[in-house]
Amino acid sequence: MALLRRGRKPKVVEAEDVLDEETGTVSSVETVEKLSQRTETQETAEENESGEKAARMVVRARVKKPPMSRAPVPKGVVPKPAHNETPSLFNTQVNGSAETNSLPPLSLPKNLPSMPDIYGRPEPRLDQDNGKPRLTINELIRLNMMDLRELAACYNISHDDMVALKKQEIIFSIMKAHTERGGIIYAYGSLEILPDSYGFLRSPQNSYLPGPDDIYISPSQIRLFALKTGDTVYGQIRSPKEGERFFAMLRVETVNYDDPTVAQNRIPFDNLTPLYPHQKLDLETSTEGVSERIINLFCPIGKGQRALIVAPPRTGKTIMMQKIANAITKNHPEVYLIVLLIDERPEEVTDMERTVRAEVVSSTFDEQASRHVQVTEMVLEKAKRLVEHKKDVVILLDSITRLARAYNQTVPTSGKILSGGVDSNALHKPKRFFGAARNIEEGGSLTIISTALIETGSRMDEVIFEEFKGTGNMEINLDRRISDRRLFPAINIKKSGTRKEELLLTEEELQKIWILRKVINPMDDIEIIELLVDKMKKSKNNEAFLRSMNTGAAGVD
Repeated sequence: MALLRRGRKPKVVEAEDVLDEETGTVSSVETVEKLSQRTETQETAEENESGEKAARMVVRARVKKPPMSRAPVPKGVVPKPAHNETPSLFNTQVNGSAETNSLPPLSLPKNLPSMPDIYGRPEPRLDQDNGKPRLTINELIRLNMMDLRELAACYNISHDDMVALKKQEIIFSIMKAHTERGGIIYAYGSLEILPDSYGFLRSPQNSYLPGPDDIYISPSQIRLFALKTGDTVYGQIRSPKEGERFFAMLRVETVNYDDPTVAQNRIPFDNLTPLYPHQKLDLETSTEGVSERIINLFCPIGKGQRALIVAPPRTGKTIMMQKIANAITKNHPEVYLIVLLIDERPEEVTDMERTVRAEVVSSTFDEQASRHVQVTEMVLEKAKRLVEHKKDVVILLDSITRLARAYNQTVPTSGKILSGGVDSNALHKPKRFFGAARNIEEGGSLTIISTALIETGSRMDEVIFEEFKGTGNMEINLDRRISDRRLFPAINIKKSGTRKEELLLTEEELQKIWILRKVINPMDDIEIIELLVDKMKKSKNNEAFLRSMNTGAAGVD
């Protein structure tokens, strides 16, 4: 912890925790608000502290109090405060007696759902843990307002304006009541480290938006476990003490779904070796899934692909993204899938959450551009941390055009304006996001499938598309003329394809696809889609479709 310098008057000082380095357990966390003025003698004494003593020292507010005589306290026992006659928000001691001893036994609703996470593992339910009731914050966040109010009633939480309380405030009250009854709380989230060296766990259910239910992580814990921004941390938390505003991490259980010791030996993402994708993401799920089957043959997607879906308005790009996402979750349950919606309509976000079984992170069009940027960077950092742990991650971004617009509004102006009003520095960070997709030689991969808007009437969108046109190694072009005929998928086969597709297809598939492309090349784009859709619906799967090319008639199986 940095020592306070002379002359500085911070409003809030986050003190470091006293941390047991063997168990990773925090013994105390104290927050000092509005630090009072300190004498020169105290400042000199603090500046002389160094090494381990300085790392463990706790800054306390100096308030003039009448002298009190106290009995000696045994070592290892935290003394109780003597000024607890008036109950406060986090002080349950009234007249020296424990108020929690008279609370009624815990009564929990039986119909509370247990939501599985993206890996198929069930979330920790409201069950017993060593005789203590156990609660998970993320399970509460998934509940709607009516269920939360019913759960609050089970905890005997009475509030005159409960209807006026926000969702996060109700969750905070439930967690506080749960700890007062002797229960324990677990939580997970993505870590965001602030400039002052401490951090907070942001909830993915809230799209990483800061809120009162965020979990505080001390600088000592961050150093001990070598944590970075974007790490997914799971562990036991404790309720705020008097004068604190946030729940704090008590014990770290896992980091990025691995043992915490794994994070200390990982290789940074920028030092990993990128390779061409060579492991195919199979999108074929059923006979009716024509879109996925066409992509599987003509534009195969591999783990580590950098794919661009070039789409005019109303050509079915959102539906195609949903089909790709559902195919990945069905055929590749080992893949961590994130759907990132930037500057989209709220109803589309709800539809995506109910259609796709994945982590959906959004920033709708009514949010500020800085919010779009913050969400995007948080998702990218989380994906990088998972790849460092040798996991396969897929990000579906809709759309990179709107993301570039947001960066164009937030980056400092360079004085060099390109055609369409695009600042010359605005496209650097969107390119860094898109360029992070890669297959890793040491293990793991990051796949990014993004949409790019064209034919919108905006010169800026055309400039953005031209900048990203050659950066991807797979491209799907949607044609407005095909969608106007109500033919879906509206894919322009001639303009769509994958670089190094020979690494993803078998030798037999590759030869037949090349022959098929030669045959359909003289045909019109609309006729090509009509032919492919008709023949694929008559065949059981892609293998039967390619086999039928030898006989000249599809659908014999």
